[in-house]
Amino acid sequence: MSFLKSFPPPGPAEGLLRQQPDTEAVLNGKGLGTGTLYIAESRLSWLDGSGLGFSLEYPTISLHALSRDRSDCLGEHLYVMVNAKFEEESKESVADEEEEDSDEDVEPITEFRFVPSDKSALEAMFTAMCECQALHPDPEDEDSDDYDGEEYDVEAHDGMEVDTTPTVAGQFEDADVDH
Repeated sequence: MSFLKSFPPPGPAEGLLRQQPDTEAVLNGKGLGTGTLYIAESRLSWLDGSGLGFSLEYPTISLHALSRDRSDCLGEHLYVMVNAKFEEESKESVADEEEEDSDEDVEPITEFRFVPSDKSALEAMFTAMCECQALHPDPEDEDSDDYDGEEYDVEAHDGMEVDTTPTVAGQFEDADVDH
């Protein structure tokens, strides 16, 4: 059995920001094939040529980043870490799952890598991901609601005193650094 399912891709009604064809999806180091990545305000989806794919809800995405490491066998790609378990099911994975259940404090992590054939699209893919992820703040992050686009006030939130004396250009240039 597979977690890949058939479903319609997100469209304009779901706030589709980016559609990236010819994008290879890699799940925990295993290639799933080449398809189209859809970055929408509602979800991140990938569908192969036959219409099978997966969707990730933004609250499950804990991290997304651009990997510019060209020495990686995948080359440059969009990296997405998800707080959920996605994998091809097999007898081994069911046995592993039973062993892992004994460690209840460990949250499952899945790594997705999206490798577009057009590497110049990576920056736009990342920007679209940032915009969509910002629409879904982490409900467990106490500070995520405090940010309203203005500077974070350390004294108000942490009780620390902060020296607000303006610095003078060059005032630290001759300082000795003891390591």
